[in-house]
Amino acid sequence: MGRWGKKMGRSLGLVIGVLVLSACAGTRGDRAFEAQYKLAEVAMSKDIAVLASEEFMGRRPATQGETKTLDYMQGELERAGLVSGTNDPSNPWRAPVPLVTSAALDGTVVFQIGDTDITLVDDEAAALTGSKRALVEEGALVFVGKAQAAVADDQVLGKVAVLQGEPGKSPARREKLFEQGAAAVITIVESTDSIESLQRFSSRERFQLVSELDDNLSVFVTRKAMESTFADWETIEAQADDVGFAPITLPATVRIEASSDRRDAISHNLIGKLPGTRPEAGAVLMLAHWDHFGECGEPGDKDRLCNGAADNASGVAAMLELARRLSASGPHDRDIFVLGTTAEEWGLLGAQAFTENPPVPLDSFVAAFNFDTVAIAPRGSEIGFIGEGETALDPLVIDAIKASGREQGSRVLAEQFLRRQDGWALLQRDVPTVMVSSAFGNEERLNTYLETRYHNASDEVAGMELGGAVEDLLLHEGLIEKVANASEYVVPAIAPVSVPEPIASP
Repeated sequence: MGRWGKKMGRSLGLVIGVLVLSACAGTRGDRAFEAQYKLAEVAMSKDIAVLASEEFMGRRPATQGETKTLDYMQGELERAGLVSGTNDPSNPWRAPVPLVTSAALDGTVVFQIGDTDITLVDDEAAALTGSKRALVEEGALVFVGKAQAAVADDQVLGKVAVLQGEPGKSPARREKLFEQGAAAVITIVESTDSIESLQRFSSRERFQLVSELDDNLSVFVTRKAMESTFADWETIEAQADDVGFAPITLPATVRIEASSDRRDAISHNLIGKLPGTRPEAGAVLMLAHWDHFGECGEPGDKDRLCNGAADNASGVAAMLELARRLSASGPHDRDIFVLGTTAEEWGLLGAQAFTENPPVPLDSFVAAFNFDTVAIAPRGSEIGFIGEGETALDPLVIDAIKASGREQGSRVLAEQFLRRQDGWALLQRDVPTVMVSSAFGNEERLNTYLETRYHNASDEVAGMELGGAVEDLLLHEGLIEKVANASEYVVPAIAPVSVPEPIASP
């Protein structure tokens, strides 16, 4: 950052300190609101430009891009007056998140029918595992049909389960079969395109939590390959539609082998805190995932770096600016934690790690607000409310939306993203969490982004729309100030919160 940027960063907090008290009182179009809008727009633009710059290398976990990102975020929060929120003096600001990376190497699938071996070729099957090597020799095959079929543990224990692929249902079904002790699971897919897509995806490095390693052996086979292998396959599959269908033992065995390049990696969640005057009254959490993919374009593309400007430099920028503003308007009753999560793109891993090792008991958090991919919509856009109906925060959020003079977007649209953002990991542990964003208020606009920029090298600062994001930020400012006030936001039946002593350094 140049000299002008540093000077602006120092002066911005002073200006906000003078004007922030009028921010919530102002309405869209009046001078107070417009002054706050401009300040927030400048601050967000600056942060996004830095975080989505080439220098930050796409913010991939466990790289120099992570180090630069966390250094920048920590520096901005420290300048705003926040302190480390890890509650661990040996790891100030940065809570370690142990990860394992893996990328598929080789896989073979060989059906054995009598004395005949039938080896499937690359476009017919994909055998995948998260371990360095997984092997099933002469595995007995049992066809378990569709999701509604009842399967007893002893029917699949130690065997290879074969299931019909069903969009939206197959992943949970595979997980259940592995829990029942299946040695491997074969999922039948419709086309070679699906196999090619799986192979392409799995060959790229992906992250897992060490605490939740997936060493399962998952196989995907085309329907055409099954029909070529088993002469009566169509008849076998048709039985799955019968009422009272029971798993069928297939007249064959299978040999499956898969391997991957697997390595240990350490990433970090960044945790800051704005101390409150009444920490026993609970805490408020703001979170945004800082990570992106690094290089994610196809080989040969002119631009392979995915800068992740909207996803999620914009969400981090909104969180940083809110931290500055809340610090300037404080102190507040409740502690306000600021959480930058890692590895969201690989399955909400950083958020999950936070719930497994929080700096304070999870039931301390009376509310959490997630910021993800906020920079899509123009000013005045409808607001998507992700998490509506899940927590006691509904009246507060809906009243804030109405007071802003904006409309609430489709609840059906918002609900589609409930499980695809970090807030879901917190909701699973009963932390009242919402995501309130104009980016998810209009289906046509959101689809345009998803089809053209999402997880793509074109997600850059140029062409990004901040109008709705800045209005969302100002809405959150009033919302969080209210929740951080223990007398203004009283949580029904909240238990007294005990604030633990810091962990002693080793």
